[in-house]
Amino acid sequence: MTDTHLVYAYAVLRRTPEAAAAAAHLRGVAGEPVRLVDPATAAPPLAFAVGPVPPEDYGEAPLEAHLDDLDWLESTVRSHHTVVAGLVASGAAVLPLRLATVYPDEHSARQALDTRHDYFLSLLTRLTGHVELGVRIHAAPEVLPPGTGPDSTHEPAPGLGVGRAYQAIRRRRQRRTEETWRVVAEGAARLTRTAGALSVDRVAHTPERTGPAGSGTALGNDAYLVPRDRVDAFRTGVLAVARGIPGLRVEVTGPWAPYSFALQPEPAP
Repeated sequence: MTDTHLVYAYAVLRRTPEAAAAAAHLRGVAGEPVRLVDPATAAPPLAFAVGPVPPEDYGEAPLEAHLDDLDWLESTVRSHHTVVAGLVASGAAVLPLRLATVYPDEHSARQALDTRHDYFLSLLTRLTGHVELGVRIHAAPEVLPPGTGPDSTHEPAPGLGVGRAYQAIRRRRQRRTEETWRVVAEGAARLTRTAGALSVDRVAHTPERTGPAGSGTALGNDAYLVPRDRVDAFRTGVLAVARGIPGLRVEVTGPWAPYSFALQPEPAP
């Protein structure tokens, strides 16, 4: 690492021979070698996984410009995740850091790790032995929220008898739509309760407004912190709830490093 390079930090983890060996085989967002650096003075064996990056790409001004470049951003996110996933694969408990956590030099990185040592250690202790699983819930495309279907607007009836018949048909369709939606919405709530009971924490993300074609209406997009030895039970339990509810679709993703649970607000000094 040269004095002209900045230091990109990927994660906090406990220093072990396995973690150090895993880091030595990784390449980071700039294709740079990754290694572990220790805190300046703290005794317990926490370390940053870091790599040297060029200031012309990761200095404050160029980095801000890059964040508007979707291709650059996608490549950086993928490379960042590859480093974190490689560390996780070594068996280490990993506290992922936010994308583009950059320090002026290695000394500054060591000082930051030292200053926030107790905070990082408490989070890492909480996450040890746990992984993140994602749960995305959708209503099937044919299940429409009340008031949004083709019969939600009134069409003038050509005659009294036909008009009354049309209104009767429309009311029946609305009742059917409302009942179908109620069953799916209640099923989604039950699925969320089941996932909560099988995990130790939950972060509710905003459901994606637009998903893959044919995905239907988004009802939930949550992350769950799950003990590593309960991943299969979590997946089985969640999918079992969805199988009993026509029109309810669920996707369980992961396991991942616990990105959604990695950094909590620090207590006030």
